[in-house]
Amino acid sequence: MLDYRFIKENLDAVKQNIANRNMQADADLVVALYDERTALVTQLQALQQKRNENAAAMKQKLDDDTRQTYIAEGKSLKDNIAVLETKLAETEVKLDEAARQIPNMAHPAVPVGKVDAENLEVKKVGTPRTFAFQPKDHVQLGESLDLIDFDRGTKVSGQKFYYLKNEAVFLEEALIMYALAILRKHGFTTFITPDVARESVLKGIGFNPRGNESNVYALEGDGTCLVATAEITLGGYHSDEILKKEALPLFYCGLSHCFRREAGAAGHFSKGLYRVHQFDKVEMFVYCLPEQSEEIHEKLRLIEEEIFSGLGLPFRVVDTCTGDLGAPAYRKWDLEAWMPGRATAESPLGDYGEVTSTSNCTDYQARRLNVKYHDDDGKNKYVHMLNGTAVAVGRAMLAILENYQNEDGSVTVPPVLVPFCGFDKIGPKKDIADPVYHAVKK
Repeated sequence: MLDYRFIKENLDAVKQNIANRNMQADADLVVALYDERTALVTQLQALQQKRNENAAAMKQKLDDDTRQTYIAEGKSLKDNIAVLETKLAETEVKLDEAARQIPNMAHPAVPVGKVDAENLEVKKVGTPRTFAFQPKDHVQLGESLDLIDFDRGTKVSGQKFYYLKNEAVFLEEALIMYALAILRKHGFTTFITPDVARESVLKGIGFNPRGNESNVYALEGDGTCLVATAEITLGGYHSDEILKKEALPLFYCGLSHCFRREAGAAGHFSKGLYRVHQFDKVEMFVYCLPEQSEEIHEKLRLIEEEIFSGLGLPFRVVDTCTGDLGAPAYRKWDLEAWMPGRATAESPLGDYGEVTSTSNCTDYQARRLNVKYHDDDGKNKYVHMLNGTAVAVGRAMLAILENYQNEDGSVTVPPVLVPFCGFDKIGPKKDIADPVYHAVKK
């Protein structure tokens, strides 16, 4: 969250930022509650001082009448302090709730816009392939090569679940190992993180763990949720801790299952592996000093570019507009890979689709999770926190299948993945892929 005093002293800028992000939040309420809290703290401190003076006076030699007067005054002070403490606690809860609705400030260079179509393209890498045949989308390829079973995933688990089969299993593991190898080269500490996190950690990161608009699965009865990304578990790793300045920056990466409700997500380009309820992802996460975060944000984006350049996939980089930024992000870069399966009448050869992103969240999450470092001046200050996708396996596999398909229906494996998966091509199966003669009706 933003610092309360910052909101009060920069109220117009904060309100304009809320409008630019197309969000709903009441900065005026935050200022009013902040002023109310300040006044209550002042009143409380004054009463506490009187209570201390009263207690000191009681230690003196007093006649009975004077002592009874001090006793009565002490009881009155105690009652008034209790009332103020209750009111202060209630005000602090309201202030915290209101302030958590205020998004992070956006980088001055972030393009102002409401939807992702207004993101600013800043770079293109690679040239989209021109096919001498009519290419298939990844759903068709996954079914024809017996790699993905969406129908049985739906039957067993529900819509937007799936089974990976045969070579796709090894391709997924190859993508994970490929990404982890690159991150180890860059000095990241590697983790396999829990798939469950406390709701307090989700709130600290910026996820809404409850309600119809929540994108996460809440586990009833124990105050926990399935994680939507290892950003949650890596971000909570140092919550309520004070880090050594000389240890920063800390470069972490985490492999996790990711679970997302994707409530309301629909559309032609949400089909197949692009938008699902469960997938695997390798996530980068960094704790650093405030003066380091912008440079490290560039580093994370360049690592993402290295990963997808190595895969030989054409992609572009976009600077995400204000309306498409998540509340914690100060700035976010998206990598969008070329996907031939996104062909439309307007774009008959395909189009770009997001495969990774990286965000600089400055101290916004650190304030909510209480992660600080001990500075040279002896004060404890909030760290900056950044995150970035190394590889979201489903979307990377989607792009590989569509870009590396061949006219005979096979798919060539990107050379960098061959050492990890052990084969260089995925071809049609010679035997009968599905052993079922017919479904048994109830």
